[in-house]
Amino acid sequence: MHRLVPAFLAVAIAATPVMAFAQDRPLLVPTRDVSVTYRVVGGQAGQEMRMSWRVADQKLRVDMPGGIGWSVMDQRSKKMFVVMEQQRMIMEVPLNNGPGGVSVPTQPPETARFTRGGTATIAGQGCTVWRYENEGVTGESCLTADGVMLRSTGTHNGQTASMEATEVAYGPQDAARFNAPSGYQQMQMPAGAPGARPAR
Repeated sequence: MHRLVPAFLAVAIAATPVMAFAQDRPLLVPTRDVSVTYRVVGGQAGQEMRMSWRVADQKLRVDMPGGIGWSVMDQRSKKMFVVMEQQRMIMEVPLNNGPGGVSVPTQPPETARFTRGGTATIAGQGCTVWRYENEGVTGESCLTADGVMLRSTGTHNGQTASMEATEVAYGPQDAARFNAPSGYQQMQMPAGAPGARPAR
């Protein structure tokens, strides 16, 4: 079971594009509530995952391939929790770049460089291709004008993942789906996993 956690985080993090608002950088966070179904085209190829944004609360829910669980990233509290349904377990992880935190690419360093590419139509939505590079790490995302990622390939801690949208559904997201379930066993991050606390 513990081996699922690093893989769970790697897919969610590696395929999630960075957030940016500066000039010459794309808008990578949706400006309105939306739920997007993706086909994983790298790693766990052929499986689907869903990412749902609740803009008012600045929360992102990721339903992982194969039904192994789901996670919620809370940008306001800088926390993330991971739920494993079969084991009825939940794990909370801080969102930060320091020891004990998960380095989720939502706030890239100033050194990150973005290059605008061409355009594409994916899942019936138009998007612009953006390539990015930071300290030798490269990636590419195709994003709509309102910040919805339709296709992305990225690398995080040596893990590479790619995914492409198959369905885009705009509309209000139920706040209850972004809350941690009650009655689940709390667990610690396994040693060696992304965001694991350093040994003392």
